[in-house]
Amino acid sequence: MPGFNAITDVPGVLVGHHHRLGRGWATGTTVVLVPGRAVGAVDQRGGAPGTRETDLLEPENLVQRVDAICLSGGSAYGLAAADGVVRWLGERQRGFRWAPAVRGRAHRAGRGRVRPAAQRLGQPARRRVRVRRVRGGHGRAGRAGHRGCRHGRQVGSLKGGVGTASERVGEHTVGALVVVNASGEAVSLETGAPFAADHEVDGEFGIAAWPCRPGDVGAGGRKDLNTTIGVVATDADLSKAEARRLAVSAQDGLARAVRPAHTMYDGDTVFALATGDRPLSEAEGTVGGAQRAAALDGLCAAAARVFTRAMVRGVLSATSAAGLRAYRDVWPEAVTDTRHGR
Repeated sequence: MPGFNAITDVPGVLVGHHHRLGRGWATGTTVVLVPGRAVGAVDQRGGAPGTRETDLLEPENLVQRVDAICLSGGSAYGLAAADGVVRWLGERQRGFRWAPAVRGRAHRAGRGRVRPAAQRLGQPARRRVRVRRVRGGHGRAGRAGHRGCRHGRQVGSLKGGVGTASERVGEHTVGALVVVNASGEAVSLETGAPFAADHEVDGEFGIAAWPCRPGDVGAGGRKDLNTTIGVVATDADLSKAEARRLAVSAQDGLARAVRPAHTMYDGDTVFALATGDRPLSEAEGTVGGAQRAAALDGLCAAAARVFTRAMVRGVLSATSAAGLRAYRDVWPEAVTDTRHGR
């Protein structure tokens, strides 16, 4: 597995986080920045979306390329966190005069009393993309499960987090970053095994053996204001319509990791970025562009896989907060790998 097994393995993709905890706060913002710009697309599922500027990413609409994706907590108030990113882009004469896309959901603590804003979250998150690598629970600085939009997240009965993963598909790289905050469960509470445990690659989950015992998740909390949001990226040269197919496929990866997925209480939203650094196979004497379609299909299959793996890694790397118990505290005997911070 090349690189850091993270979305930043896709050349030209950077990630920054900022969060705030305590005094009623349990929220944060994560920014995915593409300095060279990228073709952008989006796919939304579930019954409770809350987004900004996503209509512009429809294939038939004006904007073709984007500079950043902002993922924020704070429900509708969290949409304001994108203002800081927009301001930063505008100061550098970047962007298309208005905001990059943003997705926001409710924070767990202090709901209705604290509001993420541009100066508090958006701009600090962008500044921190100077840390160029995000390792999704592996290694030192940049552990995605402990940062940014991860705070206040919940997945079923457990604490949610931010996870990331990547893989190579021929000459191309596909990566994903996911804020795991779902109404459904990602782990069997009877055995302690993630539903997508079989998607592990090269021991990346850091679990020697799943616990095989019920877990005491405590009182849990409200599960009616959740959503999973994320970004899937590739270095392939794709159109907006082709990029959207990546986002659609990544939603399949979400459904593999969470049961149930795409509920009326979720606003599951996946953004896709295609930097265009490497060409996708063109049709060479084939009917209807079959060769290109086959190449795109391979990227889509990878998008589903990396999104699934990123979700599992986000759950395993989370730490207890805001009254929610994390996986590592419910089944501590399973999390022995130092890559998950133990």
